[in-house]
Amino acid sequence: MNRVTNRPARHYPFTPEFRGKPFFAGPHALVRPGLAAALARRTLSLSLLLGALLPLASAQGADQPQWGEAWSRNMVSAERGLPESFDPKAGRNVRWVADLGTETHATPVVAKGRVFIGTNNGRPRDPRHRGDRGVLMCFDEKTGAFLWQLLVPKIKTSVYWDWPNAGICSPATVDGDRVYLVSNRGEVMCLDPLGMANGNDGPCRDEAQHSVPPGETPIEPGEQDADILWLFDMIKECGVRQHDSAHSSILVHGPFLYVNTSNGVDDSHKRITAPDASSLIVLDKATGRLIARDDEHIGPRIFHSTWSSPALAEVNGRAQIIFAGGDGVVYAFEPLSASPPSGEVAKLKKLWWFDCDPTAPKENVHQFNSNRDVSPSNIKSMPVFHGNRVFVTVGGDLWWGKHLAWLQCIDATQTGNATGSALKWAYPLARHSMSTPAVAGGRVFVGDSGRRVHCVDAETGRPYWTHEVNGEVWASPLVADGKVYFATRNGDVLVFQATREKTLLSGIDLGDAISGSPVAANGVLYVTTMTRLYALRTGLEESPSQAPATISRPSALPAGAR
Repeated sequence: MNRVTNRPARHYPFTPEFRGKPFFAGPHALVRPGLAAALARRTLSLSLLLGALLPLASAQGADQPQWGEAWSRNMVSAERGLPESFDPKAGRNVRWVADLGTETHATPVVAKGRVFIGTNNGRPRDPRHRGDRGVLMCFDEKTGAFLWQLLVPKIKTSVYWDWPNAGICSPATVDGDRVYLVSNRGEVMCLDPLGMANGNDGPCRDEAQHSVPPGETPIEPGEQDADILWLFDMIKECGVRQHDSAHSSILVHGPFLYVNTSNGVDDSHKRITAPDASSLIVLDKATGRLIARDDEHIGPRIFHSTWSSPALAEVNGRAQIIFAGGDGVVYAFEPLSASPPSGEVAKLKKLWWFDCDPTAPKENVHQFNSNRDVSPSNIKSMPVFHGNRVFVTVGGDLWWGKHLAWLQCIDATQTGNATGSALKWAYPLARHSMSTPAVAGGRVFVGDSGRRVHCVDAETGRPYWTHEVNGEVWASPLVADGKVYFATRNGDVLVFQATREKTLLSGIDLGDAISGSPVAANGVLYVTTMTRLYALRTGLEESPSQAPATISRPSALPAGAR
């Protein structure tokens, strides 16, 4: 059993992100040299051994085409045989490692033999595209070979629209033969999972112009570029004023896409300039047509931004769209059953709502900016539906609000205003949490920005155990194969048994901050740092011919950012 590193905790400034410094400036940052070759050499010799070591149960072998469980958003997986430890330098349990940009805040998804992950252009793969861009990279699931990328220019209105070097922060969603994504420019995109390798399918054929900043010469796409099928601009079409960047994991329900808009405050952090813009919209997944929007007028009460993605619940046989607003309120909407007539935009019907912090300020909320004692609450994680209950983390904003936060359990069987009646329990967290909970085996696992991870009873909220960690926890946990995986902004991956008793199985220092959540698909665990994507699988013992290069530690944002 590995022992957690005893190095001193690194105390970073209380700022939202730690920006990476490029350590490779060449045009191609491919899979780590030697890993693909090592994989090929050991495939035949290890095939029988892997068959014995990896219990290929019927529950194993599934893609992970969206962030969290479809569509409860629960951070759990039925995969089996996942590693409880790994060693990138020695190559132990490492299937492959792929280089990303210099900052990666998105979570990977795995589908159709491909891995999709948002990052930045800090280490350009295409020498024709230089400078800051949002990037979605696509890799081969088995080998980690780079297949294609989407490049999106930055919004230049101000840094608070599209934060420098943050890249594409949204996880992709794969549905059938389509990839859906929200870009750093607030564009809902439908992409061909094969990229341009099978040609430019259309109807969108303006990829050359779209890939460069306005006014620059278009760059014709090649086989390793993305094929955009359609695009819906939320800023242009819905009047959204996104803040810092767009962050949304698109929910697919029938023929519709449910998308949170990232509407938020202006540069001053004390004013909403788009108070009438929607927080939740619905698009036709085939065409990108705007179908519906919420009618809750959440805008004036948004304390920072709208970064929580919707979930889908089935409560007593009735489907509900569960959405956590930027005002700290959980809303349940009735899903659409049909599209409105052409030219019309429907309004989502609200079924119930729950204010997670009812005594907090509700009017003129931005006067409480930077007040660490009294402020509104907001929700950055996704709501999780499990057993007719909704589990959500909520509290004062990490950068601008009070130092109070909770993990809450809400009864989803209510109707109307459920604020007073639906709360089952509230468990105090050390600091605001951006971590979506994992609910499994009667327990809830979650991390927070107070450098602590938690295991509590799902029925009562009573704590079973906590654990101090070296760094804030932004990533969501993953419960799979009897284990729970946590990752920190200090670059540590901690693996516990997913039990009532605290048992730390291993601690791995990857030396690079982690924002994205661990995920599992087809017997492989994926962990993403700022600069690399690791594909990890039990039973791989041969060392790669070359270990990963030394990684530069990310630097801090200037004070007052975000």
